[in-house]
Amino acid sequence: MAASARVAYLARRASDYGVQTGPVQVNLAQVRERKQKIVERFRNGDEQILGATANLEIIRGTASFLDAKTVKVERAGHETLRLTADKIFLNTGAKAVMPPIDGLHRVPSLDSTSIMELDAVPKHLLVVGGGYIAIEFGQMFRRYGSQVTLIELGEQLLAHEDEDVAEAVVHILREDGIDVRLKTRARRVEANAQGEIRLTVDGDGGEATVTGSHLLIAAGRRPNVDRLNLAAAGVKMDEKGYVKVNDRLETNVSGIYAMGDIKPGPAFTHISYDDFRIIRANLLQSGDAGIEGRPVPYTIFMDPQLGRVGLTEKEARAQGRSIRVAKLPMANVARGIEFGETRGVMKAVVDAETKQILGCAILGMEGGEVMAVLQVAMMGKLPYTVLRDGIFAHPTLAESLNNLFMAMDSQRLHEKK
Repeated sequence: MAASARVAYLARRASDYGVQTGPVQVNLAQVRERKQKIVERFRNGDEQILGATANLEIIRGTASFLDAKTVKVERAGHETLRLTADKIFLNTGAKAVMPPIDGLHRVPSLDSTSIMELDAVPKHLLVVGGGYIAIEFGQMFRRYGSQVTLIELGEQLLAHEDEDVAEAVVHILREDGIDVRLKTRARRVEANAQGEIRLTVDGDGGEATVTGSHLLIAAGRRPNVDRLNLAAAGVKMDEKGYVKVNDRLETNVSGIYAMGDIKPGPAFTHISYDDFRIIRANLLQSGDAGIEGRPVPYTIFMDPQLGRVGLTEKEARAQGRSIRVAKLPMANVARGIEFGETRGVMKAVVDAETKQILGCAILGMEGGEVMAVLQVAMMGKLPYTVLRDGIFAHPTLAESLNNLFMAMDSQRLHEKK
């Protein structure tokens, strides 16, 4: 869906590249159909692999614990099953949080799943939240043609990101025509006789009402544990309802493991994959793998992308580290200039003593791919000088890493003078 939104964005910018096109219209039903075909292709492929695996049975139903080794599975139109095992793995994911907004239960709203099933472009999409789901869908529907208002309670979008990077994200969204309202609380919501949604908010300018056609709730997610009956197995959860695990992903009950979004930590598909790798290494390969200290890369698929791995500047300073910071505007990146993609900034944090790269945020054209280059350097414990002095093909985005780290050295020399 983001790919379709980007095509619409580029089509509207065609004249910037000397290409003439007509008016751009988005057929959301066709976008959804394309999305669904891709989803089904991946899903069906996985199911075929599972179906062909020896000694593996797929059971569709609703599972809940009877005790620490027994699970009950209720199946529509079939008898209830009782399954017993010495090892049980929980990977039931998470679902959208419904924030305490007065009247929300009386008004139709969308979440990150249901918004992908719309077959017509909303006239005005109201978004409550300021994380990656809010940003991705907000920008996406703005490019489809919706008016978009984004309501965020905090002082910045992406609460865990550095302030300068978050400010750059806001600048891009506002440049795209999104009404971003920070330090604003959604108080109550109602629908009028015409079906319009009226959201009352409270911000720096006092109380105000925003009227839209659709409401997306993107205020976070919570673990999908409601029907598991974890108490029957004695499995402990934290104060937010996540299943507690140790470094090897085992719960407090021997033989019961939790993986993916159901446990605390970052909720990304690739983290769930890595959880599997840890389980496989420890239980099937006599390994000693753990989750402590593993890198957590991720990409926010806004446009341009924001790729992130490792420590932010504020995290590094909070740890009392001696650091140096490298920054390079995308407006100074040759590849970005050639493609007319000059929005964003590259930022890396380096240990001043060891010269090791501690983390980076790449907000720019293919930011996730550029971030991965830095992640590989971090994995190999290469000092930043290797990238600074490396030979990269011209013109590529990777060669901008020369300039990123040379700019840091130039700044350091200037400060010494």
